[in-house]
Amino acid sequence: MSFIDASSRIGLDAALAALRAAAEPTRLRVLALLAEGELTVSDLTDILGQSQPRISRHLKLLVEAGLVERRREGAWAFFGLTEIAPIKQATVAALDRLDPADAALARDRERLAEVRAAHHDAAARYFSAQATRWDGVRSLHVAETAVERAILDILGDRRVETALDLGTGTGRVLELLSPQVGRAIGIDSNRDMLSLARANLARAGVANAQVRQGDIFALPVPADSFDLVVVHQVLHFLDDGARAVREAARALSAGGRLLIVDFAPHGIEELREAHAHRRLGFSNDTMAGWLSAAGLDVVAHIQLPPPDGAADKLTVSLWLARDPRIVADAPLSPSKLEVA
Repeated sequence: MSFIDASSRIGLDAALAALRAAAEPTRLRVLALLAEGELTVSDLTDILGQSQPRISRHLKLLVEAGLVERRREGAWAFFGLTEIAPIKQATVAALDRLDPADAALARDRERLAEVRAAHHDAAARYFSAQATRWDGVRSLHVAETAVERAILDILGDRRVETALDLGTGTGRVLELLSPQVGRAIGIDSNRDMLSLARANLARAGVANAQVRQGDIFALPVPADSFDLVVVHQVLHFLDDGARAVREAARALSAGGRLLIVDFAPHGIEELREAHAHRRLGFSNDTMAGWLSAAGLDVVAHIQLPPPDGAADKLTVSLWLARDPRIVADAPLSPSKLEVA
């Protein structure tokens, strides 16, 4: 008797197409890289040391075979493993059998780390240059006062004992939520931003919040520790937003809530070069998929369009998700707000 769910099976034609597409050294290396997160043609060109037309040809074959999905964003396109469950499961299972010590794969991972570090450094330079006028930059998009009202409305007046703000920037979210939060921590990777946040919190008399330097992909906090996690206008700077969402979900306690504030899809290309944006907003389907994959239930989604539909402004989206576990289901964890 087979215990494999029929919905997880792959038809013969699809399986043959996938096997033929993957049975080539460069394409297999591409699949291994995309298993680490979405990448652009330019990223893959830098990592694999091959021409852009050649990489584009390999990607086209992988897309046609259903192994890879292409997601267009303005002038850029991001490629990632398909989200069709049976095909993705089979692909990941096959990739897991590859020897990580293989020389070519090990070198690809090294180059991937270098490419991601270059993206991070570019964003960090931007953050440092903008640190003293960060709030002014945000005002170029949608009125921050409207966003803050929406944040308070979507969260309601429910008391929050422990909160975590990822990519805290100027510390404004910590200040905004301080009246209804017991204690809070803001995490940011940029020291200039942290200095500004500390100064702003002190100036505002916020005594129940502190900030720490940390990596949004490897948070310096225990799992199951926070009643509320906020990711405010951060994901569009990242190479792998889905991974950041998973890490944010890891920090949630049973029944805890995750609030994501970011842009809806748009086509303002200049934000890439002028403001280090990696992604031109996120659709509701994309975000809902990320949240579901992280084990969370979406409970609310609202949008704040720009006034008068101005073409040079952006629509802000808010997603509120909840950890479906009840308190009795939660694993035992270190005391809340412990920071590594």
